[in-house]
Amino acid sequence: MKAVLIKDGRGSAENLYLGEAEKPSVAPGEVLVQIKAFGLNRMDVSQREGHYPPPPGSSSILGVEFSGIITELGEGAQLFKVGDAVFGLVGGGAYAEYINVPETHITKKPEYLTWAQAASIPENFLTAFQALVVIGQVKQGDNVLVHAGASGVGVAAIQLARAYGAQKVIATTSTQEKIDWLLNIPNGATHGTNYKTEDFSAAVKQITEGHGADVVIDFVGRTHFNKNVDSLAVDGRMTMLALLSGAVVDSVNLAPILFKRLHIEGSTLRSRSTAYQADLIARFGNEVLDKITGEAGQGPIRLFIHKVYTWDQIVEAHKEMEANSNCGKIVIEIPRA
Repeated sequence: MKAVLIKDGRGSAENLYLGEAEKPSVAPGEVLVQIKAFGLNRMDVSQREGHYPPPPGSSSILGVEFSGIITELGEGAQLFKVGDAVFGLVGGGAYAEYINVPETHITKKPEYLTWAQAASIPENFLTAFQALVVIGQVKQGDNVLVHAGASGVGVAAIQLARAYGAQKVIATTSTQEKIDWLLNIPNGATHGTNYKTEDFSAAVKQITEGHGADVVIDFVGRTHFNKNVDSLAVDGRMTMLALLSGAVVDSVNLAPILFKRLHIEGSTLRSRSTAYQADLIARFGNEVLDKITGEAGQGPIRLFIHKVYTWDQIVEAHKEMEANSNCGKIVIEIPRA
């Protein structure tokens, strides 16, 4: 089969190319899916650069989310049938024509979603759902602070917070253009702040009238940590999903963590057990999936795609993600003859 591979095993975006790889076979409990579209994530860039190896047993091919059609069932697989349109989550291997995946890790694609829209769901929404709902325990009336607000996970977290009844949802981004976009999308952020030009912790206190953020979703790490602690309300919860600015904070005052009874938890999704992922996917399907519609739909949660590339444009797509210029999701479609 054809797949996107990396020259020399790692490197810059220019090292990506379309090559030949062995077509996977299905094990018991798995299905084989012919991929129609796959989503791009920052972990793909990290893996390409050699900083984020796939979990043991996963394909070394990039990509963790996809949509497509089931072409084969493994022994004992009975939740789906050949020909079903699905989307799913994997540890790796989605930048390819075919992928094998446990049947517990796929969901039937609603007819009203395009292949690109369906492929934009798994990693972003499951990560946001885990961080905000499972760990952050967001509830009606909470104030929520979401960093990297215009990223795929950020947009998902903002909309999920609104769907779960958050009172004020504050997004941080790097440009006024992104803030304006987030404030104007349906069920988007209620407030925005530019972390490059403003003190976001001061903005949070002003917006919440001194209460602070009950839930913080952070991807940034070092440069944001102390301000995040300052932003959090009493009994506040922070989920850390990445360390984009670095892992070592020079100086931390521990007193607010103690006296505000803060809960700070790190989380990953890709390295979780298959059983954990299966349970998360099932819970997400029960609580959220029917609230998601396409961009023109009527549901409370929309899917916003920044741009759809074909996979012969994979170098350009990776550069777009590295430039941090996207508002919403970057998706790749696999053209068929």
